[in-house]
Amino acid sequence: MSAGLVLFLFFVCLLIAIPISTSLGIVSVLPGAFDASFTASATYVVRSMFGGLDSFPLLAVPMFILSGIIMARGGISKRLFDLFSYFIGKKTAGLPCAVVVTCLFYGAISGSGIATVAAVGSMTIPLLVNLGYDKKFCTALVAVAGSLGVIIPPSIPFIMFGMASGVSVSDIFLAGIVPGLLIGGMLMVYAVVYCKKNGEDKEKINHEIDQLREQGLWKVFKSSFFAVLSPIIILGCIYSGIASPTEAAVISVFYSLIVSLFIYKSLKFKDLYPVFAEAVKTYAPILFILAASIAFSRVLTLMQIPQTISGWILENFSSKVVILIVVNIFLLLVGMIMDTTPAILILTPILMPIMTGIGVNPIHFGVMMVVNLAIGFVTPPIGVNLFVASSLTDIPVVDIAKRALPLIGYFLIALLLITFIPQISLILL
Repeated sequence: MSAGLVLFLFFVCLLIAIPISTSLGIVSVLPGAFDASFTASATYVVRSMFGGLDSFPLLAVPMFILSGIIMARGGISKRLFDLFSYFIGKKTAGLPCAVVVTCLFYGAISGSGIATVAAVGSMTIPLLVNLGYDKKFCTALVAVAGSLGVIIPPSIPFIMFGMASGVSVSDIFLAGIVPGLLIGGMLMVYAVVYCKKNGEDKEKINHEIDQLREQGLWKVFKSSFFAVLSPIIILGCIYSGIASPTEAAVISVFYSLIVSLFIYKSLKFKDLYPVFAEAVKTYAPILFILAASIAFSRVLTLMQIPQTISGWILENFSSKVVILIVVNIFLLLVGMIMDTTPAILILTPILMPIMTGIGVNPIHFGVMMVVNLAIGFVTPPIGVNLFVASSLTDIPVVDIAKRALPLIGYFLIALLLITFIPQISLILL
C-alpha cells in the first residue's frame, strides 16, 4: 500500500466523522494487512500502542489534568482575578487585561487551554458583562486568551512534543515562557485598543474595584497567595533540579489538594470522587489517541514518509523563510481540523527533519508548532475553546469566532515574531 493512499484514507476517515483514535488505528493496520511482507503487522501495531504508553514523561499529563480540575473546583481563578483587578482594574481595559493575566497564571497551573477557558470564563464573563462590557467581546477574549494555557509552562502539548521529538521537556517548558508573555501582551494591546474605541462604564467599574480595595491589599493578597504560589512551586521544582516534570506534576496534585481542602476549604472530601471521575473522563480519550498516534507515527516511519516529505520540501523550496512560512500555514490548517495531541505526535517526526535540515533549533520548532496549534483552539471547525466558551454563554460558535478574528490577528503577529526571531524562544536557555 502506498504512503499517499494511507494518508488519503486517514483524511477520509476524519471527514466521515470516525473518531481520531479509531481512524489512526485503522490506517496503522492497513499497510500490514495488504502486504504480508511489511514489518508493521497487526501484532506490531498493538505492541507499539502499549509500548508507547509505557513512558515516564507521559505520566505528567494525567497529573496536570487532575491538578487543573482540582484548582478549578477550588475557585483558584477567582482569587487570581481579584488580585490582578486590585492593581490594574481602574486603568483603560484594566479588567479585560486582568482576564488575560489570569489566563496566563491559570495556564501555568493547569497546562490545558480548555481548562483555562472553563475555569476563568465561568467566573469572569458574567462579571464583565454586568460591568457593561459586550458579551461577545468578553467571550471571544476568554476563548483566545485560554489558548495561553498550552503555551505557558507546564504545558501538556509541550510534554507531547518532548515525547515525540526526544528534546528535554524542561528546556521546552523554559522556552515557552517568553512567547507566552509576548502573546499575552499582544492580546492586552488589543483589549486596550478595543476599549478606547468602544468605551467603558467607568462608574460601574470604579465602584466594583473600590469594593475590592476596601478589603485591603493584605486580605486580597492573602486570599490569592497560595494560588499565585502554585506555578512558582511547580516550575521551581523542575528548574532547581528537585523534581522532573512528571514528579512536579504529582507535587502539583498534592499541593492543589492541600490548598483546596485545608487552606481555602473550597473542597470537601466528599467532592473528591467527582473530581477524580472527571479527570479520568478527560484523560481516557487522550490516552486512546496517544496509543493510536504512537503506532501510526511508527508505521509512517517504517514507510519512510517523513523522509519522503522532507526531501520533497527541501528539493522544491530553497529559501529558509519560504519553508518556515509553508510549515506555519500547514500547521495552522492542521490545527483547524485536528486536536493538538495527535497533530503533535503525527507531524513531529515528519516535520522535524525539515526543520533541522534548514538549521532550526528543535526547541524553537517545538514552541512554533504549539503556538500554531494553539491558534487552532479558536478557529473553526474544531476550535474546542470556541465550543467551551459557547457552552458558558450560549452565544453561537460562529458569532464568537467572528469576534475572535481581531484577537487571532494579534496572535498571528506574535507567531511571526516567534518564528523569525528564534531568541524569543531560546533566550532563557
